[in-house]
Amino acid sequence: MIMEKLKENITTDSIWNLMEDIYDPEIPVLSIIDLGIIRDVQIDNDNIEVFITPTYSGCPAMDVISLNIRMSLLQNGFTNIKITQQLSPAWTTDWMTPQGKEKLKAYGIAPPVEKSFDQKYLEELKVECPLCHSKNTKVISQFGSTACKALYQCNDCLEPFDYFKCH
Repeated sequence: MIMEKLKENITTDSIWNLMEDIYDPEIPVLSIIDLGIIRDVQIDNDNIEVFITPTYSGCPAMDVISLNIRMSLLQNGFTNIKITQQLSPAWTTDWMTPQGKEKLKAYGIAPPVEKSFDQKYLEELKVECPLCHSKNTKVISQFGSTACKALYQCNDCLEPFDYFKCH
């Protein structure tokens, strides 16, 4: 009876609030809201559709994220759930929340600073070390621990770190 009452009063805002507790499996300090991958939530009677956009085409985390969205909604009494991957427009780091970028930095990953499409540009980009805050850094590899990150090294503290690439 309580679950039926909850479902009667459900709003898109309450579904968005549920999404704040779902975290990226590759960067567990970021919620999917922080990442900006939730594009839309639609409710039609007892049908809920959540639209998500992957950070990269073929991102392996999207299957886990979709499953976690479904599990969260099921745990809250919803059974008619559709998760739709929306590929256009393509995800951009501009959709990340400022709080998400701060969480990345605190976690030891340099947050995106500006567009970085190729190796030459990455080499010239001044990325702040999330550990000592120096901008005396260099790119080691265009790909870090995942495809959405580049591997950098700080020339001052000598520590390697991931940089969350912009796009």
